[in-house]
Amino acid sequence: MGIPPQEVMDETRRRGIKVIGTATTVDEAVALERAGVDAVVASGADAGGHRGAFLRPIRESLVGTFSLVPQVADAVSVPVIAAGGIADGRGMAAALALGADAVQIGTAFLATRESGASGAHRRALGSPEARTTVLTRLFTGRTARGIVNRFVRDMTPYEETVPAYPVQSALMRSIRREAGTQGREDLSSLWAGQAAALAGGARGARDYLSLLMDDFRARGGQGA
Repeated sequence: MGIPPQEVMDETRRRGIKVIGTATTVDEAVALERAGVDAVVASGADAGGHRGAFLRPIRESLVGTFSLVPQVADAVSVPVIAAGGIADGRGMAAALALGADAVQIGTAFLATRESGASGAHRRALGSPEARTTVLTRLFTGRTARGIVNRFVRDMTPYEETVPAYPVQSALMRSIRREAGTQGREDLSSLWAGQAAALAGGARGARDYLSLLMDDFRARGGQGA
């Protein structure tokens, strides 16, 4: 979430470690390239989890993936990785057609058996409820996208008044833990991108990856 300190960049280069930065706007992508990253993740507003905006307020950094990718691809010379709202071969092929060199998929892999997500979280992914996601600060104090549930609805009036991260995250820790223990989807932080409804099916990560690649190739995808 931002540009690594110069000493970190220097040490990673010395050790031969590749650095990938996350950009939510074109300006952030350009700043990351100037800082010396090896690749940029173009993270659209449709992506799940916490937002990585660092140059402007989040409300000014909500560019959809398929609007962001071609602009970033035109603005930087390092490889561009598309992220946000991609869960099948159609999304992969579209991202590459728009100038991405690769794609990053997160939410759909949370639904796989090997995921560290709770059972409640995995059940919510791919459900009708997963069609509706929102950006919220309620669980951690930092803006993140997740599936709307009872907790989000009931606490919406307090969205702008909860303390910032990490205070709100600490205050919510016991609630998150107990909700996970009880399998309570209605009180859990169900991080998910806007393509979460495509992430259903109890399957292993290997099977899902195979399905992804078969779907990608069937739609004329190349380079994988």
